[in-house]
Amino acid sequence: MSKSIFYHAACPVCLSAEQDILNLIDPSDVEVVNFAEGKSRIEEVERAGVKSVPALVMANGNVLHINFGASMADVRG
Repeated sequence: MSKSIFYHAACPVCLSAEQDILNLIDPSDVEVVNFAEGKSRIEEVERAGVKSVPALVMANGNVLHINFGASMADVRG
């Protein structure tokens, strides 16, 4: 993985965290995945070890869970 990936579910906590992440990390170095726009990458994020969103999966594979917006069970629906 060459970029960090920020996963979220478009809840207020997630949207706030997205703005903070994009202010901290160069937007060209982070991909944003919004599950409100589609859930096709849920298996990918769960394989990476994400338990809740918002979460940032770093380029080295480490997962940073940021605050708590929704569990992956909630995102999965």
